[in-house]
Amino acid sequence: MSTFHDLVPPFIADLFRAYPVLATSLGNHDHDGVWPDLSPAGTAARVVLLDRWTEAFAAMPEAELGPDESVDREIIIGELAAFRFSETVICEEAWDPLSTVYLLGSGLHSLMAREFAPLGERLASVAGRIEGIPRLLAAASARLAGLTDAPGLPDRPVSRLHLEAALRHLPGIAELFDDALAAASAADEDGELSGVRARLEAGIPPARDALDGFARHLADVVTPAAEGEGRLGPALYAAKLRHTLRIDMTPDELEARARREFDVVRAEMVRIARSMWPAVRGAEEAPDDDTAVVRTMLDHVAAQHQPAERLLDFCREELARIEAFCRGRDAVDLPEEPLAIEWTPPFLRSFAGAMLLSPGPLDRGLGSFFYVTPTPANWTPEQVESYLREDNDRMLRLLTVHEAVPGHYLQLAHSNRAPSLVRAAFGSGVFAEGWAVYVTQVMMDLGYGADDPGLLLTHWKLYLRTTTNALIDVGIHARGMTEADAVGLMVEGGFQERSEAVAKYERARLSSAQLAEYFVGSVAMWDLEDERRRRFAVASGDPRGAAAVPTPRVVGGYGPTPGFTYREHLGAVLAHGTPPIPALRRILLG
Repeated sequence: MSTFHDLVPPFIADLFRAYPVLATSLGNHDHDGVWPDLSPAGTAARVVLLDRWTEAFAAMPEAELGPDESVDREIIIGELAAFRFSETVICEEAWDPLSTVYLLGSGLHSLMAREFAPLGERLASVAGRIEGIPRLLAAASARLAGLTDAPGLPDRPVSRLHLEAALRHLPGIAELFDDALAAASAADEDGELSGVRARLEAGIPPARDALDGFARHLADVVTPAAEGEGRLGPALYAAKLRHTLRIDMTPDELEARARREFDVVRAEMVRIARSMWPAVRGAEEAPDDDTAVVRTMLDHVAAQHQPAERLLDFCREELARIEAFCRGRDAVDLPEEPLAIEWTPPFLRSFAGAMLLSPGPLDRGLGSFFYVTPTPANWTPEQVESYLREDNDRMLRLLTVHEAVPGHYLQLAHSNRAPSLVRAAFGSGVFAEGWAVYVTQVMMDLGYGADDPGLLLTHWKLYLRTTTNALIDVGIHARGMTEADAVGLMVEGGFQERSEAVAKYERARLSSAQLAEYFVGSVAMWDLEDERRRRFAVASGDPRGAAAVPTPRVVGGYGPTPGFTYREHLGAVLAHGTPPIPALRRILLG
Protein backbone atom coordinates (compact mmCIF):
# COMPACT_ATOMS: atom_id res chain seq x y z
CA MET A 1 0.00 0.00 0.00
CA SER A 2 1.30 3.44 -0.90
CA THR A 3 2.33 5.75 1.92
CA PHE A 4 1.13 9.32 2.15
CA HIS A 5 4.47 10.66 0.96
CA ASP A 6 4.38 8.27 -1.99
CA LEU A 7 1.07 9.76 -3.13
CA VAL A 8 1.84 13.46 -2.82
CA PRO A 9 4.34 13.88 -5.72
CA PRO A 10 2.19 12.15 -8.40
CA PHE A 11 -0.89 13.97 -7.10
CA ILE A 12 0.86 17.34 -7.40
CA ALA A 13 2.12 16.40 -10.88
CA ASP A 14 -1.39 15.46 -12.05
CA LEU A 15 -2.88 18.63 -10.61
CA PHE A 16 -0.25 20.84 -12.24
CA ARG A 17 -0.84 19.14 -15.59
CA ALA A 18 -4.57 19.81 -15.34
CA TYR A 19 -4.16 23.39 -14.07
CA PRO A 20 -1.02 24.73 -15.81
CA VAL A 21 -1.55 28.40 -14.89
CA LEU A 22 -1.87 27.38 -11.25
CA ALA A 23 1.37 25.42 -11.65
CA THR A 24 3.14 28.52 -12.98
CA SER A 25 1.84 30.63 -10.10
CA LEU A 26 3.16 28.11 -7.58
CA GLY A 27 6.58 27.95 -9.20
CA ASN A 28 6.35 24.72 -11.20
CA HIS A 29 7.35 25.44 -14.80
CA ASP A 30 6.75 22.11 -16.51
CA HIS A 31 3.62 23.44 -18.25
CA ASP A 32 4.38 27.13 -18.74
CA GLY A 33 3.65 27.11 -22.47
CA VAL A 34 0.10 25.74 -22.35
CA TRP A 35 -3.39 26.63 -21.12
CA PRO A 36 -6.01 24.51 -19.35
CA ASP A 37 -8.59 22.84 -21.58
CA LEU A 38 -11.76 24.93 -21.20
CA SER A 39 -13.91 22.59 -23.30
CA PRO A 40 -16.58 20.38 -21.68
CA ALA A 41 -14.29 17.42 -22.23
CA GLY A 42 -11.50 19.23 -20.39
CA THR A 43 -13.78 19.93 -17.44
CA ALA A 44 -14.93 16.30 -17.34
CA ALA A 45 -11.34 15.05 -17.35
CA ARG A 46 -10.42 17.33 -14.45
CA VAL A 47 -13.41 16.14 -12.42
CA VAL A 48 -12.36 12.51 -12.95
CA LEU A 49 -8.86 13.40 -11.77
CA LEU A 50 -10.19 15.20 -8.68
CA ASP A 51 -12.44 12.29 -7.74
CA ARG A 52 -9.67 9.74 -8.22
CA TRP A 53 -7.28 11.57 -5.91
CA THR A 54 -9.98 12.31 -3.34
CA GLU A 55 -10.72 8.60 -3.12
CA ALA A 56 -7.01 7.76 -2.86
CA PHE A 57 -6.30 10.14 0.03
CA ALA A 58 -9.58 9.43 1.84
CA ALA A 59 -8.81 5.69 1.78
CA MET A 60 -5.64 6.08 3.85
CA PRO A 61 -6.29 4.92 7.45
CA GLU A 62 -5.87 7.72 9.96
CA ALA A 63 -3.91 5.38 12.24
CA GLU A 64 -1.19 5.04 9.59
CA LEU A 65 -0.62 8.79 9.31
CA GLY A 66 1.72 10.84 11.44
CA PRO A 67 0.44 14.15 12.90
CA ASP A 68 1.86 16.26 10.07
CA GLU A 69 0.60 13.81 7.44
CA SER A 70 -2.86 13.90 8.96
CA VAL A 71 -2.94 17.70 8.75
CA ASP A 72 -1.66 17.67 5.17
CA ARG A 73 -4.19 15.00 4.14
CA GLU A 74 -6.97 17.17 5.59
CA ILE A 75 -5.72 20.15 3.55
CA ILE A 76 -5.51 18.13 0.33
CA ILE A 77 -9.03 16.71 0.65
CA GLY A 78 -10.39 20.19 1.33
CA GLU A 79 -8.59 21.57 -1.73
CA LEU A 80 -9.88 18.78 -3.95
CA ALA A 81 -13.43 19.45 -2.76
CA ALA A 82 -13.01 23.15 -3.53
CA PHE A 83 -11.68 22.42 -7.02
CA ARG A 84 -14.60 20.07 -7.68
CA PHE A 85 -17.09 22.66 -6.41
CA SER A 86 -15.61 25.22 -8.78
CA GLU A 87 -15.71 22.85 -11.75
CA THR A 88 -19.18 21.37 -11.21
CA VAL A 89 -21.20 23.97 -9.29
CA ILE A 90 -19.76 27.48 -9.69
CA CYS A 91 -18.91 26.92 -13.39
CA GLU A 92 -17.56 30.43 -13.99
CA GLU A 93 -16.74 29.65 -17.62
CA ALA A 94 -20.50 29.58 -18.36
CA TRP A 95 -21.45 32.99 -16.97
CA ASP A 96 -18.32 35.00 -16.08
CA PRO A 97 -16.25 36.25 -19.06
CA LEU A 98 -13.97 38.20 -16.70
CA SER A 99 -12.58 34.89 -15.42
CA THR A 100 -11.17 34.28 -18.91
CA VAL A 101 -9.49 37.70 -18.95
CA TYR A 102 -8.00 37.00 -15.54
CA LEU A 103 -6.78 33.59 -16.72
CA LEU A 104 -5.10 35.17 -19.74
CA GLY A 105 -3.46 37.94 -17.73
CA SER A 106 -2.26 35.62 -14.98
CA GLY A 107 -0.90 33.11 -17.46
CA LEU A 108 1.20 35.69 -19.31
CA HIS A 109 2.14 38.29 -16.72
CA SER A 110 3.80 35.97 -14.20
CA LEU A 111 6.06 34.52 -16.90
CA MET A 112 7.44 37.96 -17.68
CA ALA A 113 7.42 39.51 -14.22
CA ARG A 114 9.20 36.72 -12.32
CA GLU A 115 12.83 36.03 -13.19
CA PHE A 116 12.78 32.31 -12.38
CA ALA A 117 14.64 31.43 -15.61
CA PRO A 118 16.60 33.21 -18.37
CA LEU A 119 14.48 35.63 -20.37
CA GLY A 120 14.65 33.52 -23.50
CA GLU A 121 13.15 30.49 -21.73
CA ARG A 122 10.38 32.54 -20.20
CA LEU A 123 9.56 34.26 -23.48
CA ALA A 124 9.43 30.88 -25.23
CA SER A 125 6.71 29.90 -22.74
CA VAL A 126 4.96 33.23 -23.34
CA ALA A 127 5.09 32.50 -27.07
CA GLY A 128 3.57 29.06 -26.47
CA ARG A 129 0.70 30.54 -24.52
CA ILE A 130 0.17 33.32 -27.05
CA GLU A 131 0.01 30.69 -29.80
CA GLY A 132 -2.64 28.86 -27.75
CA ILE A 133 -4.90 31.89 -27.26
CA PRO A 134 -7.09 31.38 -30.37
CA ARG A 135 -8.00 27.87 -29.24
CA LEU A 136 -8.50 28.98 -25.62
CA LEU A 137 -10.83 31.81 -26.60
CA ALA A 138 -12.76 29.63 -29.01
CA ALA A 139 -13.50 27.24 -26.14
CA ALA A 140 -14.31 30.14 -23.80
CA SER A 141 -16.72 31.65 -26.33
CA ALA A 142 -18.53 28.34 -26.76
CA ARG A 143 -19.04 27.94 -23.00
CA LEU A 144 -20.37 31.48 -22.38
CA ALA A 145 -24.07 30.72 -22.64
CA GLY A 146 -25.15 30.89 -19.02
CA LEU A 147 -25.73 27.99 -16.65
CA THR A 148 -29.02 26.11 -16.66
CA ASP A 149 -30.35 22.89 -15.16
CA ALA A 150 -27.97 22.96 -12.18
CA PRO A 151 -29.54 20.57 -9.60
CA GLY A 152 -31.04 22.47 -6.69
CA LEU A 153 -29.78 25.87 -7.84
CA PRO A 154 -31.35 28.69 -9.87
CA ASP A 155 -30.22 29.31 -13.44
CA ARG A 156 -27.32 31.75 -13.88
CA PRO A 157 -27.35 33.79 -17.08
CA VAL A 158 -24.15 35.53 -18.14
CA SER A 159 -23.40 38.38 -15.73
CA ARG A 160 -23.58 41.74 -17.46
CA LEU A 161 -21.31 43.29 -14.82
CA HIS A 162 -18.61 40.67 -15.41
CA LEU A 163 -19.04 41.04 -19.17
CA GLU A 164 -18.61 44.82 -19.07
CA ALA A 165 -15.52 44.48 -16.86
CA ALA A 166 -14.09 41.89 -19.25
CA LEU A 167 -14.53 44.24 -22.20
CA ARG A 168 -12.84 47.06 -20.28
CA HIS A 169 -9.80 44.96 -19.40
CA LEU A 170 -9.26 42.92 -22.56
CA PRO A 171 -7.01 45.64 -24.05
CA GLY A 172 -4.62 45.05 -21.12
CA ILE A 173 -3.98 41.54 -22.45
CA ALA A 174 -2.87 42.92 -25.81
CA GLU A 175 -0.48 45.19 -23.93
CA LEU A 176 1.17 42.07 -22.50
CA PHE A 177 1.77 40.86 -26.08
CA ASP A 178 3.52 44.13 -26.84
CA ASP A 179 5.55 43.93 -23.63
CA ALA A 180 6.77 40.44 -24.53
CA LEU A 181 7.82 41.42 -28.02
CA ALA A 182 9.53 44.58 -26.76
CA ALA A 183 11.43 42.53 -24.16
CA ALA A 184 12.58 40.08 -26.83
CA SER A 185 13.65 42.87 -29.17
CA ALA A 186 15.53 44.80 -26.48
CA ALA A 187 17.45 41.71 -25.32
CA ASP A 188 18.24 40.31 -28.77
CA GLU A 189 21.48 42.20 -29.37
CA ASP A 190 23.43 39.15 -30.50
CA GLY A 191 20.60 37.22 -32.15
CA GLU A 192 20.27 34.58 -29.43
CA LEU A 193 16.56 35.35 -29.08
CA SER A 194 15.83 35.45 -32.79
CA GLY A 195 13.90 32.17 -32.65
CA VAL A 196 11.56 33.19 -29.84
CA ARG A 197 11.24 36.67 -31.33
CA ALA A 198 10.10 35.10 -34.61
CA ARG A 199 7.56 32.97 -32.74
CA LEU A 200 6.18 36.04 -31.01
CA GLU A 201 5.99 38.01 -34.24
CA ALA A 202 4.13 35.14 -35.88
CA GLY A 203 1.89 34.32 -32.92
CA ILE A 204 0.81 37.78 -31.83
CA PRO A 205 -1.33 38.73 -34.89
CA PRO A 206 -3.64 35.70 -34.68
CA ALA A 207 -3.79 36.06 -30.91
CA ARG A 208 -4.74 39.73 -31.29
CA ASP A 209 -7.35 38.75 -33.87
CA ALA A 210 -8.70 36.17 -31.40
CA LEU A 211 -8.94 38.83 -28.68
CA ASP A 212 -10.78 41.14 -31.07
CA GLY A 213 -13.07 38.30 -32.05
CA PHE A 214 -13.73 37.45 -28.41
CA ALA A 215 -14.58 41.10 -27.74
CA ARG A 216 -16.99 41.15 -30.70
CA HIS A 217 -18.55 37.89 -29.52
CA LEU A 218 -19.08 39.37 -26.07
CA ALA A 219 -20.54 42.59 -27.46
CA ASP A 220 -22.68 41.20 -30.27
CA VAL A 221 -23.68 37.69 -29.16
CA VAL A 222 -23.36 37.45 -25.40
CA THR A 223 -24.48 40.94 -24.35
CA PRO A 224 -28.11 40.66 -25.55
CA ALA A 225 -28.63 37.63 -23.29
CA ALA A 226 -26.47 38.87 -20.39
CA GLU A 227 -29.19 39.33 -17.81
CA GLY A 228 -27.28 38.17 -14.74
CA GLU A 229 -26.14 40.46 -11.92
CA GLY A 230 -23.19 38.40 -10.66
CA ARG A 231 -24.99 37.59 -7.39
CA LEU A 232 -24.75 33.98 -6.23
CA GLY A 233 -27.94 33.78 -4.20
CA PRO A 234 -28.33 32.42 -0.63
CA ALA A 235 -27.78 28.69 -1.26
CA LEU A 236 -24.81 28.99 -3.60
CA TYR A 237 -23.19 31.70 -1.48
CA ALA A 238 -23.48 29.56 1.66
CA ALA A 239 -21.88 26.64 -0.18
CA LYS A 240 -19.07 28.77 -1.57
CA LEU A 241 -18.48 30.28 1.85
CA ARG A 242 -17.91 26.79 3.30
CA HIS A 243 -15.36 25.95 0.60
CA THR A 244 -13.67 29.35 0.92
CA LEU A 245 -13.47 29.60 4.71
CA ARG A 246 -13.00 25.88 5.51
CA ILE A 247 -14.75 26.49 8.82
CA ASP A 248 -18.34 25.94 9.87
CA MET A 249 -19.71 29.47 9.69
CA THR A 250 -23.03 30.20 8.05
CA PRO A 251 -23.83 33.50 6.36
CA ASP A 252 -26.07 34.36 9.34
CA GLU A 253 -23.24 33.72 11.81
CA LEU A 254 -20.76 35.69 9.71
CA GLU A 255 -23.16 38.61 9.46
CA ALA A 256 -23.91 38.61 13.20
CA ARG A 257 -20.24 38.61 14.26
CA ALA A 258 -19.35 41.29 11.72
CA ARG A 259 -22.23 43.44 12.94
CA ARG A 260 -21.02 43.17 16.56
CA GLU A 261 -17.47 44.14 15.54
CA PHE A 262 -18.82 46.97 13.40
CA ASP A 263 -20.58 48.53 16.39
CA VAL A 264 -17.60 48.15 18.76
CA VAL A 265 -15.04 49.53 16.30
CA ARG A 266 -17.27 52.43 15.35
CA ALA A 267 -17.58 53.36 19.04
CA GLU A 268 -13.77 53.27 19.36
CA MET A 269 -13.47 55.63 16.39
CA VAL A 270 -15.86 58.03 18.11
CA ARG A 271 -13.72 57.96 21.26
CA ILE A 272 -10.50 58.69 19.34
CA ALA A 273 -12.08 61.39 17.18
CA ARG A 274 -13.41 63.26 20.22
CA SER A 275 -9.97 63.07 21.85
CA MET A 276 -8.45 64.59 18.68
CA TRP A 277 -10.95 67.42 18.37
CA PRO A 278 -9.30 70.06 20.60
CA ALA A 279 -5.89 69.75 18.93
CA VAL A 280 -7.43 70.03 15.46
CA ARG A 281 -10.30 72.51 15.95
CA GLY A 282 -9.08 74.46 18.96
CA ALA A 283 -11.79 76.11 21.06
CA GLU A 284 -14.56 75.19 18.62
CA GLU A 285 -17.11 73.06 20.44
CA ALA A 286 -17.51 69.52 19.15
CA PRO A 287 -21.00 68.68 17.91
CA ASP A 288 -23.17 66.19 19.74
CA ASP A 289 -23.46 64.09 16.57
CA ASP A 290 -20.79 61.36 16.85
CA THR A 291 -20.79 60.72 13.11
CA ALA A 292 -20.10 64.39 12.43
CA VAL A 293 -17.16 64.38 14.85
CA VAL A 294 -15.57 61.30 13.26
CA ARG A 295 -16.16 62.57 9.75
CA THR A 296 -14.57 65.93 10.59
CA MET A 297 -11.45 64.29 11.99
CA LEU A 298 -11.22 61.91 9.03
CA ASP A 299 -11.59 64.86 6.68
CA HIS A 300 -8.65 66.45 8.47
CA VAL A 301 -6.62 63.26 7.96
CA ALA A 302 -7.77 62.81 4.34
CA ALA A 303 -6.59 66.28 3.36
CA GLN A 304 -3.00 65.13 3.97
CA HIS A 305 -2.29 63.07 0.89
CA GLN A 306 0.29 62.70 -1.84
CA PRO A 307 -0.18 63.84 -5.44
CA ALA A 308 -1.17 60.94 -7.69
CA GLU A 309 2.30 60.59 -9.19
CA ARG A 310 3.93 60.29 -5.71
CA LEU A 311 2.01 57.27 -4.41
CA LEU A 312 4.71 54.72 -5.25
CA ASP A 313 7.58 56.77 -3.83
CA PHE A 314 5.68 57.38 -0.60
CA CYS A 315 5.04 53.65 -0.11
CA ARG A 316 8.69 52.83 -0.83
CA GLU A 317 9.86 55.36 1.77
CA GLU A 318 7.35 54.15 4.36
CA LEU A 319 8.43 50.53 3.88
CA ALA A 320 11.95 51.44 5.01
CA ARG A 321 10.55 53.10 8.15
CA ILE A 322 8.34 50.10 8.96
CA GLU A 323 11.23 47.66 8.62
CA ALA A 324 13.32 49.79 10.97
CA PHE A 325 10.46 49.76 13.51
CA CYS A 326 10.15 45.96 13.35
CA ARG A 327 13.89 45.55 13.86
CA GLY A 328 13.82 47.94 16.80
CA ARG A 329 11.02 45.97 18.50
CA ASP A 330 12.55 42.58 17.60
CA ALA A 331 9.02 41.60 16.62
CA VAL A 332 9.56 39.19 13.73
CA ASP A 333 12.23 37.99 11.31
CA LEU A 334 12.25 40.15 8.18
CA PRO A 335 12.59 38.37 4.83
CA GLU A 336 15.56 38.91 2.56
CA GLU A 337 13.67 38.22 -0.68
CA PRO A 338 13.36 41.36 -2.84
CA LEU A 339 10.15 43.41 -2.94
CA ALA A 340 9.27 45.84 -5.74
CA ILE A 341 6.54 48.47 -5.34
CA GLU A 342 4.97 49.13 -8.75
CA TRP A 343 1.74 50.20 -10.48
CA THR A 344 -0.91 47.47 -10.75
CA PRO A 345 -1.00 45.77 -14.19
CA PRO A 346 -4.13 46.84 -16.13
CA PHE A 347 -5.77 43.42 -16.16
CA LEU A 348 -5.78 43.31 -12.33
CA ARG A 349 -7.17 46.77 -11.67
CA SER A 350 -10.78 45.62 -11.17
CA PHE A 351 -9.84 43.48 -8.19
CA ALA A 352 -8.14 45.82 -5.70
CA GLY A 353 -6.60 49.23 -5.15
CA ALA A 354 -3.50 47.64 -3.64
CA MET A 355 -2.32 44.03 -3.66
CA LEU A 356 0.69 41.79 -3.16
CA LEU A 357 1.81 39.37 -5.88
CA SER A 358 4.36 36.95 -4.48
CA PRO A 359 6.40 34.18 -6.08
CA GLY A 360 5.13 30.64 -5.78
CA PRO A 361 6.50 28.35 -3.07
CA LEU A 362 8.61 26.50 -5.65
CA ASP A 363 10.21 29.72 -6.94
CA ARG A 364 12.59 30.06 -4.02
CA GLY A 365 14.27 33.40 -3.42
CA LEU A 366 12.45 35.41 -6.09
CA GLY A 367 10.98 38.85 -5.56
CA SER A 368 7.44 39.96 -4.78
CA PHE A 369 5.41 42.86 -6.16
CA PHE A 370 3.41 45.27 -4.02
CA TYR A 371 1.00 46.80 -6.53
CA VAL A 372 -0.67 50.19 -6.10
CA THR A 373 -3.44 51.05 -8.53
CA PRO A 374 -3.08 54.45 -10.23
CA THR A 375 -5.95 56.83 -10.86
CA PRO A 376 -7.53 56.13 -14.28
CA ALA A 377 -6.53 58.57 -17.01
CA ASN A 378 -10.17 59.37 -17.83
CA TRP A 379 -11.15 60.40 -14.29
CA THR A 380 -12.22 63.95 -13.54
CA PRO A 381 -10.18 66.03 -11.07
CA GLU A 382 -12.97 65.52 -8.54
CA GLN A 383 -12.77 61.72 -8.88
CA VAL A 384 -8.98 61.81 -8.52
CA GLU A 385 -9.20 63.95 -5.39
CA SER A 386 -11.77 61.60 -3.85
CA TYR A 387 -9.50 58.63 -4.55
CA LEU A 388 -6.44 60.35 -3.07
CA ARG A 389 -8.37 61.43 0.02
CA GLU A 390 -9.25 57.79 0.61
CA ASP A 391 -5.65 56.65 0.05
CA ASN A 392 -4.20 59.49 2.12
CA ASP A 393 -0.80 59.42 3.81
CA ARG A 394 -2.00 57.52 6.89
CA MET A 395 -3.94 55.02 4.81
CA LEU A 396 -0.88 54.39 2.61
CA ARG A 397 1.22 53.76 5.72
CA LEU A 398 -1.27 51.14 6.86
CA LEU A 399 -1.60 49.60 3.39
CA THR A 400 2.17 49.21 3.32
CA VAL A 401 1.97 47.35 6.63
CA HIS A 402 -0.90 45.22 5.30
CA GLU A 403 0.53 44.39 1.87
CA ALA A 404 4.26 44.38 2.64
CA VAL A 405 5.76 44.24 6.16
CA PRO A 406 4.76 42.54 8.34
CA GLY A 407 1.72 41.73 6.21
CA HIS A 408 1.35 39.69 3.03
CA TYR A 409 4.90 39.95 1.70
CA LEU A 410 6.49 38.88 4.97
CA GLN A 411 3.97 36.11 5.63
CA LEU A 412 4.24 34.61 2.16
CA ALA A 413 8.02 34.79 2.21
CA HIS A 414 7.95 32.73 5.42
CA SER A 415 5.31 30.43 3.93
CA ASN A 416 7.49 29.67 0.92
CA ARG A 417 10.14 28.29 3.29
CA ALA A 418 7.75 25.79 4.91
CA PRO A 419 9.01 22.21 4.71
CA SER A 420 5.54 20.94 3.78
CA LEU A 421 4.85 21.53 0.09
CA VAL A 422 1.17 20.84 0.73
CA ARG A 423 0.86 23.68 3.25
CA ALA A 424 2.87 26.10 1.15
CA ALA A 425 1.20 25.29 -2.17
CA PHE A 426 -2.42 25.15 -1.06
CA GLY A 427 -2.49 28.48 0.69
CA SER A 428 -5.62 29.53 2.55
CA GLY A 429 -6.93 32.95 1.62
CA VAL A 430 -8.53 33.17 5.05
CA PHE A 431 -5.11 32.70 6.68
CA ALA A 432 -3.34 35.10 4.31
CA GLU A 433 -5.91 37.91 4.44
CA GLY A 434 -6.59 37.37 8.13
CA TRP A 435 -2.88 37.58 8.94
CA ALA A 436 -2.52 40.93 7.17
CA VAL A 437 -5.48 42.47 9.04
CA TYR A 438 -4.47 40.91 12.37
CA VAL A 439 -0.79 41.87 12.25
CA THR A 440 -1.66 45.50 11.48
CA GLN A 441 -3.35 45.69 14.89
CA VAL A 442 -0.34 43.92 16.42
CA MET A 443 1.80 46.74 15.02
CA MET A 444 -0.48 49.28 16.72
CA ASP A 445 -0.16 47.36 20.00
CA LEU A 446 3.64 47.39 19.66
CA GLY A 447 3.60 51.18 19.34
CA TYR A 448 3.80 51.82 15.59
CA GLY A 449 2.67 55.42 15.09
CA ALA A 450 1.85 55.72 18.79
CA ASP A 451 2.29 59.50 18.69
CA ASP A 452 -0.22 59.93 15.84
CA PRO A 453 -3.91 59.60 16.80
CA GLY A 454 -4.78 60.26 13.16
CA LEU A 455 -3.00 57.04 12.22
CA LEU A 456 -4.88 55.11 14.90
CA LEU A 457 -8.19 56.58 13.76
CA THR A 458 -7.37 55.58 10.19
CA HIS A 459 -6.36 52.09 11.35
CA TRP A 460 -9.76 51.59 12.93
CA LYS A 461 -11.38 52.94 9.80
CA LEU A 462 -9.43 50.30 7.86
CA TYR A 463 -10.54 47.60 10.30
CA LEU A 464 -14.11 48.90 10.06
CA ARG A 465 -13.74 48.46 6.29
CA THR A 466 -12.93 44.80 6.96
CA THR A 467 -16.21 44.35 8.81
CA THR A 468 -18.20 46.23 6.17
CA ASN A 469 -16.55 44.08 3.50
CA ALA A 470 -18.00 41.01 5.22
CA LEU A 471 -21.39 42.65 5.63
CA ILE A 472 -21.70 43.71 1.99
CA ASP A 473 -20.36 40.34 0.79
CA VAL A 474 -23.17 38.56 2.62
CA GLY A 475 -25.64 41.30 1.75
CA ILE A 476 -24.99 41.35 -1.98
CA HIS A 477 -24.81 37.60 -2.57
CA ALA A 478 -27.29 36.27 0.00
CA ARG A 479 -29.61 39.17 0.86
CA GLY A 480 -30.16 41.08 -2.38
CA MET A 481 -28.47 44.23 -1.03
CA THR A 482 -28.80 47.14 -3.45
CA GLU A 483 -26.00 49.44 -4.55
CA ALA A 484 -27.57 52.31 -2.61
CA ASP A 485 -27.68 50.22 0.58
CA ALA A 486 -24.11 48.94 0.16
CA VAL A 487 -22.62 52.33 -0.66
CA GLY A 488 -24.63 53.91 2.16
CA LEU A 489 -23.26 51.39 4.66
CA MET A 490 -19.69 52.03 3.51
CA VAL A 491 -19.94 55.84 3.29
CA GLU A 492 -22.27 56.69 6.18
CA GLY A 493 -21.53 53.72 8.42
CA GLY A 494 -17.91 53.06 7.50
CA PHE A 495 -16.78 56.64 6.75
CA GLN A 496 -15.40 55.67 3.32
CA GLU A 497 -15.09 58.02 0.37
CA ARG A 498 -17.81 57.53 -2.22
CA SER A 499 -15.48 56.61 -5.10
CA GLU A 500 -13.87 53.88 -3.00
CA ALA A 501 -17.27 52.58 -1.90
CA VAL A 502 -18.61 52.41 -5.45
CA ALA A 503 -15.49 50.50 -6.56
CA LYS A 504 -15.84 48.11 -3.58
CA TYR A 505 -19.47 47.42 -4.46
CA GLU A 506 -18.38 46.41 -7.94
CA ARG A 507 -15.55 44.29 -6.57
CA ALA A 508 -17.92 42.51 -4.17
CA ARG A 509 -20.16 41.53 -7.07
CA LEU A 510 -17.17 40.42 -9.15
CA SER A 511 -15.56 38.25 -6.43
CA SER A 512 -18.02 36.50 -4.13
CA ALA A 513 -16.86 35.26 -0.69
CA GLN A 514 -13.35 36.70 -1.11
CA LEU A 515 -14.12 39.92 0.77
CA ALA A 516 -15.29 37.91 3.80
CA GLU A 517 -11.85 36.30 4.13
CA TYR A 518 -10.32 39.42 5.71
CA PHE A 519 -12.76 39.57 8.60
CA VAL A 520 -13.10 35.85 9.23
CA GLY A 521 -9.34 35.35 9.09
CA SER A 522 -8.56 38.24 11.41
CA VAL A 523 -10.99 37.19 14.14
CA ALA A 524 -9.72 33.61 13.82
CA MET A 525 -6.16 34.90 14.35
CA TRP A 526 -7.26 36.82 17.45
CA ASP A 527 -9.11 33.77 18.78
CA LEU A 528 -5.90 31.76 18.34
CA GLU A 529 -3.77 34.39 20.09
CA ASP A 530 -6.25 34.58 22.95
CA GLU A 531 -6.11 30.80 23.47
CA ARG A 532 -2.32 30.71 23.33
CA ARG A 533 -2.04 33.63 25.77
CA ARG A 534 -4.24 31.75 28.24
CA ARG A 535 -2.18 28.58 27.90
CA PHE A 536 1.07 30.48 28.41
CA ALA A 537 -0.38 32.25 31.45
CA VAL A 538 -1.37 28.92 33.04
CA ALA A 539 1.97 27.31 32.20
CA SER A 540 3.89 30.27 33.69
CA GLY A 541 2.65 29.47 37.17
CA ASP A 542 1.10 32.91 37.60
CA PRO A 543 -1.48 32.53 40.39
CA ARG A 544 -4.12 34.23 38.26
CA GLY A 545 -3.85 31.47 35.65
CA ALA A 546 -5.91 32.14 32.51
CA ALA A 547 -7.49 35.12 34.28
CA ALA A 548 -4.20 36.97 33.70
CA VAL A 549 -5.44 37.52 30.14
CA PRO A 550 -7.99 40.36 30.07
CA THR A 551 -10.98 40.54 27.75
CA PRO A 552 -10.08 43.15 25.10
CA ARG A 553 -12.26 46.23 24.81
CA VAL A 554 -11.72 46.06 21.05
CA VAL A 555 -9.59 43.49 19.18
CA GLY A 556 -6.00 43.37 20.44
CA GLY A 557 -4.65 45.62 23.15
CA TYR A 558 -4.04 42.79 25.64
CA GLY A 559 -0.96 44.18 27.33
CA PRO A 560 1.67 41.83 28.83
CA THR A 561 0.78 38.16 29.45
CA PRO A 562 3.05 35.92 31.57
CA GLY A 563 5.13 33.69 29.30
CA PHE A 564 3.76 35.16 26.04
CA THR A 565 5.87 37.13 23.55
CA TYR A 566 4.94 38.31 20.11
CA ARG A 567 8.24 37.15 18.67
CA GLU A 568 7.51 33.55 19.68
CA HIS A 569 3.82 33.71 18.75
CA LEU A 570 4.22 35.36 15.35
CA GLY A 571 7.09 33.02 14.54
CA ALA A 572 4.95 30.00 15.46
CA VAL A 573 2.05 31.15 13.27
CA LEU A 574 4.37 31.85 10.34
CA ALA A 575 6.30 28.57 10.49
CA HIS A 576 3.76 26.27 8.85
CA GLY A 577 2.99 27.70 5.43
CA THR A 578 -0.47 29.15 4.83
CA PRO A 579 -2.79 26.38 6.04
CA PRO A 580 -6.53 26.66 6.65
CA ILE A 581 -7.28 28.01 10.11
CA PRO A 582 -8.58 24.68 11.50
CA ALA A 583 -5.31 23.02 10.42
CA LEU A 584 -3.28 25.82 12.04
CA ARG A 585 -5.17 25.35 15.30
CA ARG A 586 -4.47 21.60 15.18
CA ILE A 587 -0.77 22.30 14.67
CA LEU A 588 -0.39 24.92 17.42
CA LEU A 589 -3.00 23.80 19.97
CA GLY A 590 -3.18 20.06 19.39
